[in-house]
Amino acid sequence: MNILEILPYSEPFLFVDDLEKVSENGIIGTYTFPADSFFYRGHFRGKPVTPGVILTECMAQIGVVCLGIFLLKDEESENCGVALTNSAVDYFLPVYPGEKVKVVSEKVYFRFNKLKCKVQMFNAEEKLVCRGEISGMIKAE
Repeated sequence: MNILEILPYSEPFLFVDDLEKVSENGIIGTYTFPADSFFYRGHFRGKPVTPGVILTECMAQIGVVCLGIFLLKDEESENCGVALTNSAVDYFLPVYPGEKVKVVSEKVYFRFNKLKCKVQMFNAEEKLVCRGEISGMIKAE
């Protein structure tokens, strides 16, 4: 199964480049924020920084959606429905245009198609950028 082909996202709203490790208990993936991404033009003028909502989306796509697709691997469908149900994220460091981040997600539980994960994002220097808990409803369609 190629998880990246099943993701329900496309450019410019796809925030997953590679999955390094996937298991029943968690996932590790990476993404590099292109310097010409649309959201840098206005956030912040002259000193662009990746918006927190985009960092959260990146963590959700890798840490919840990709893991959810893997956990549903025995389902017959090649399509996946996703609905974010909750997120609580703390931010510690900025992410600048062109930076590569690594997302590390640990499954807290997966039952009744609800997946809850503890998710962390690190920069290229392995410094913690943000962390939190993200939950979503995942189901094969």
